[in-house]
Amino acid sequence: MTENHCPRIAKEMSLSQAQVAAVARLVSEGATVPFMARYRKEATGSLDEVAIAAIRDRLEDLAELDKRREAIVASLEERGLLTPELKKAVDEAQDKARLEDVYLPYRPKRRTRAAMAREKGLEPLAKALFIQQGGQQGRDALALARPFVDEAKGVPDAEAALSGARDILAEQVAEEPRLRASVRDLFARRGRFQAKVVKGKEQAGATYRDWFAWDEALRTIPGHRALAMFRGEAEGFLTLSLRPPEEDVLELARRAFLRGRGPVAVNSDTQQVDLALADGVKRLLCPSLENELRAEVKARADAEAIRVFAANLRGLLLAPPLGQKRVLALDPGFRTGAKLAVLDAQGALKHHATIYPTTSASQREAAAATLKDLCARHQVEAIGIGNGTAGRETEAFVRGLDLGIPVALVNEAGASIYSASDIARREFPDLDLTVRGAVSIGRRLMDPLAELVKLDPKSIGVGQYQHDVDQAGLRKALNDVVMSCVNAVGVDVNTASQELLAHVSGLGPVLAKNIVEHRTENGPFQTRDALRKVKRLGPKAYEQAAGFLRVRGPEPLDLCAVHPERYALVKRMARDAKCTVAQLLADAGARAQVRLADYVDGDTGLPTLTDIMAELDKPGRDPREGFSAFAFAEGVGRIEDLEPGMELPGLVTNVTKFGAFVDVGVHRDGMVHVSQLADRFVADPAQVVRVGQEVLVRVTEVDLQRGRIGLSMRGTGRKVGG
Repeated sequence: MTENHCPRIAKEMSLSQAQVAAVARLVSEGATVPFMARYRKEATGSLDEVAIAAIRDRLEDLAELDKRREAIVASLEERGLLTPELKKAVDEAQDKARLEDVYLPYRPKRRTRAAMAREKGLEPLAKALFIQQGGQQGRDALALARPFVDEAKGVPDAEAALSGARDILAEQVAEEPRLRASVRDLFARRGRFQAKVVKGKEQAGATYRDWFAWDEALRTIPGHRALAMFRGEAEGFLTLSLRPPEEDVLELARRAFLRGRGPVAVNSDTQQVDLALADGVKRLLCPSLENELRAEVKARADAEAIRVFAANLRGLLLAPPLGQKRVLALDPGFRTGAKLAVLDAQGALKHHATIYPTTSASQREAAAATLKDLCARHQVEAIGIGNGTAGRETEAFVRGLDLGIPVALVNEAGASIYSASDIARREFPDLDLTVRGAVSIGRRLMDPLAELVKLDPKSIGVGQYQHDVDQAGLRKALNDVVMSCVNAVGVDVNTASQELLAHVSGLGPVLAKNIVEHRTENGPFQTRDALRKVKRLGPKAYEQAAGFLRVRGPEPLDLCAVHPERYALVKRMARDAKCTVAQLLADAGARAQVRLADYVDGDTGLPTLTDIMAELDKPGRDPREGFSAFAFAEGVGRIEDLEPGMELPGLVTNVTKFGAFVDVGVHRDGMVHVSQLADRFVADPAQVVRVGQEVLVRVTEVDLQRGRIGLSMRGTGRKVGG
């Protein structure tokens, strides 16, 4: 059915059918998003990763809809209910809500009030009331009901008969597809998101006091606010309602079902239908559509929160790396001291110890002597200090030693989780958890991406309501981001960890493990082509992965992002320029002789040729920005040190839809509201700031009691670096 969905997706996304069909075909063949975006531009029309992922996800959504449609048809056929008209209605339903509306009257139900009324033989009465109602006064309902009185069936009198008939009519009203569609539209247009505090929970639920009496249009409520109120409801502090005025819903039902719109006589058939309408709307229809709408609002809010989390994660993963330098890393602490690890340029542990730079004078002297000795003995090129407890104090101590090398605070979020993980135990089975943490801090300084891929992205702490959103959707989006970042940077196949290799296009955990085992047993890979000898790494996996893997060896193209399938083309360029491939890479003059138009053919267009030439200009280039050591303001280490009006350097730690959180070095992030991010209107904070960015902020408020810091970036020039 995939090909049937291509025209629809193309229309929804304003793309050509050929582009969508190409992505659908490549996805069915096992191609990854980074591979399609980088190496199949001719097929996709140069779609980027965002567009390709959106097509892939929409294909999956529509495939799920098809599965549900097939299940409904099978159920109807099995029970002998499928008619040509019903089959047509099922086939024409364009989304899940409409499909379920069609199926609702035929779906097997629990024993409802309407079902019990039918068992008592009251369905003919319900039909009679509905068919005969009309005019201004209507007919005598009691007279219609008396023939249905039957003590043996549990219908003692005419009133009981009418009550059962109304239950049947109420259910029919709630399940009528056209009315449901009209009311669903009304919910979307005029629905209100209303929150109230649960009586008696005012003090316990003080966290949610902003929403104790909230009323907002559903169509305008931002996702983060909806998620906050959903959480308040789940914790028992708030009650929520997501409905339009009930009278508006009832009016739609009356227009659809009542024939007589004048004064209604007591005990008339028209009155009975009107009572059934009111009951069906209040008891069945509105709760049903409210639940559906809740799910839609939650899904939209989840998608928004997941997008924010993914963007923040990308910023963190692509933070500037120090590179392959000898590093001394410190995991600070007060009482237990600072755990110290010395790493070589490849990240291997050379020495570890514990020093006490924040305690007595004698211990500080000993710590200073140890640091100076280790820096000299191991020719340390940089020092990384975890930004947690005692981080600022340890930083001040180290900077005071004037060691003449860069000192940087390193975000240690999730380091403790890594320390206790199976990965850390496999790497350092004989080390204490705290030493493993220091190693991780040092490696994060050297290459944030290579170290952070060892963690579950949710443990890094750059999300918003991450535990409340759809976990499968969150996991998928974050995995996409990790894969995108890893493949954008490229991976040295001879030095990368198993965890880093697992995120390379086409590999995964099993092949990554096999690659590591192969290089352990056989030595470093000399060429990309040698990867074909790895156990279970077949032609398809090689095609997907090869362009993103880097190998230092005799083939110069193995060290850049040119795919092996294009090596022959590059060698032809070199021959035409009368030079070797190595000379083509090294000599801009040789590359200037290459006319790309001469190499366009049916399989290779200008987009691919342009990418190849850009890679030849800067082979193996790292897309991340250059590293610069960041320093917080001196003399500011506690929230008590802050005063309104201060201008301070800071690091963006989290970006949300309502603003950004910034670390100014006082162990508590300050908040820059979206209205304070710039001297202009900002619709989306992600357009102005990103995680890891260095900014200049002004303190606007310090609330010591609640531990809150208000910040502004208006008029500060915003960006400091990074």
